[in-house]
Amino acid sequence: MTAAVLGARALNRATLARQLLLERADIPALDAVARLGGMQAQEPQEPFVGLWSRLRAFDPAELSGLLVGRQVVRTHLMRRTVHLVTAADALAWRARHDAMLRQRVLGTYRRELEGVDLDELAAAGRAVLADGEARSMSELARAVADRWPDPGPRALGEMLVAALIPVVQLPPRGLWREKGRVRNLPFASWLGREAEPLPGDGADPVGQALVRRYLAAFGPAASADLRAWSGLAGLPAAVAALREELVSFRDERGRELLDLPDAPRPEPGTPAPVRFLPAFDNAVLGFQDRGRIIDDAHRGLSVTGARFVLVDGRVAATWTVKEDTVTITPLRPFSGAESDAVADEGQALASFLSDKESDRVELTAPASG
Repeated sequence: MTAAVLGARALNRATLARQLLLERADIPALDAVARLGGMQAQEPQEPFVGLWSRLRAFDPAELSGLLVGRQVVRTHLMRRTVHLVTAADALAWRARHDAMLRQRVLGTYRRELEGVDLDELAAAGRAVLADGEARSMSELARAVADRWPDPGPRALGEMLVAALIPVVQLPPRGLWREKGRVRNLPFASWLGREAEPLPGDGADPVGQALVRRYLAAFGPAASADLRAWSGLAGLPAAVAALREELVSFRDERGRELLDLPDAPRPEPGTPAPVRFLPAFDNAVLGFQDRGRIIDDAHRGLSVTGARFVLVDGRVAATWTVKEDTVTITPLRPFSGAESDAVADEGQALASFLSDKESDRVELTAPASG
């Protein structure tokens, strides 16, 4: 049987529905973070906007409380970027990402780390952290530098905290309106136990769980999209193991798209409200083919930290905030109705960011080029 073809608009609406961007959800922040498969969070304040755009009556204190209460954590995970994930997912997923994290740090510092036994480096770093004192990356690197003086603190530090030792970034880093420096503690010290080990029989239950969770949050999607989100190259076997429980489609380019059979796939004509996305939101970055949500002409903006405005479900503007004003720069001309809808949502965002002290919005002329 020939697989049904899903156009860009159908894929867009499916993604918006699963990303809680088609309609704000009445669920706790913890459930939202889990449903999204985590949120990219190297910019500590950005997940607050991401959840505000997805949840009704979101209170920033709720997310701060989850961080302090150790129910969500900030840690290096997918693509070696800092993600905000539930503690349960961090513990379950971390070991499956270990090899990728090592490879990505080595890709940056291979020359500096040449000749360094990484297992010995990991053991030395763990010994330093065994006293239960949180340390910055540079502090940890300096503590082992006498034994490995040649690589330099940056290479040692990144390898230790981004790859070799599963650590979390402690609050106040990541709390609402806090600017705490990065201090790291191992999972065992902060969460009470080590990351769950991988089975020794060659099975990949974590890989299969990641496939299901990715499709639930981002599907329908191709294997290349799954790889782009996770950074993991070794998931074809997990996909193959799940084939019989998945459904298959094609996109307009002929790529095979896999999905969970009962996942939402709204009609392409379903209205999509204006939504403001934070920097590095996975709704945009979580695909190899981002054409379902952003035009190729603007794709480069997605890795620069630009914050996006979705109009009719697609990236149509960028936004910034300074003092009490949200400034919106369209990437294309807006109709009158679109301008009104963008301004209304921008006012709501300004009110959220200012604790209801301002709803100032400035809509500039469309960006040139």
